[in-house]
Amino acid sequence: MTKLSVNINKVATLRNARGADYPNVIEFAKKCMEYGVDGITIHPRPDQRHIKFQDVEDLSKFLPTEKCEFNIEGYPDKHFIEMVLKHKPTQVTLVPDPPHILTSDTGWDTIKQEDFLRPIIEKFKNVGIRVSLFMDADEAMIRKAKEIGADRIEFYTGQYFKDYPKDKHAAISKFISANKVALECDLVVNAGHDLNLDNLGFFKQNFPELAEVSIGHWLISDCLYYGLQNVIPMYKRLLK
Repeated sequence: MTKLSVNINKVATLRNARGADYPNVIEFAKKCMEYGVDGITIHPRPDQRHIKFQDVEDLSKFLPTEKCEFNIEGYPDKHFIEMVLKHKPTQVTLVPDPPHILTSDTGWDTIKQEDFLRPIIEKFKNVGIRVSLFMDADEAMIRKAKEIGADRIEFYTGQYFKDYPKDKHAAISKFISANKVALECDLVVNAGHDLNLDNLGFFKQNFPELAEVSIGHWLISDCLYYGLQNVIPMYKRLLK
């Protein structure tokens, strides 16, 4: 079964809107674990507009566990690297988004960025942190990701979300091809961004080897309609 990691950034956004501590992201993460998620994902940004650096500290005190992984996403600047090395999550997902970007919207150019990424990947792997690179469905970039030392890639599925209502088979075709390349390279494949209750099941059907999905915005939004206790099983059923 593909693992479900819940990105709790949006919970932090709601908390920050009132300048207080409710909803509490730590309690929300614990409820997610109680209801059966396989991982917690956060994406702290330099301006702390959602996840704050203190949240990273607090989450790291009880994550990862045997049943729930801890995944920290972000752009690997000096502060991010130091933070990840300090807290040692199960996985770090490196994302090529500069501080002004509202949300991640493209994958790494691993060819142009090889000299930048290679030593960073090595630094994390040397202390036992699994490294995933946020990637488009680009076969050349995926081959280079393996060459520079990545353990996994995470497909950026934003374009799949946009194309799915028009033609779901066309929307997924390039991911199928790219996934074959990843498997040939012995890369484990994750996926994330705009996967939801409508399109997740079809995506999973085409990727039986899919290791993990990271879902935040849509899952948290669905909680407003259905409640967290119901939403997590709804998503997990699609991943069987």
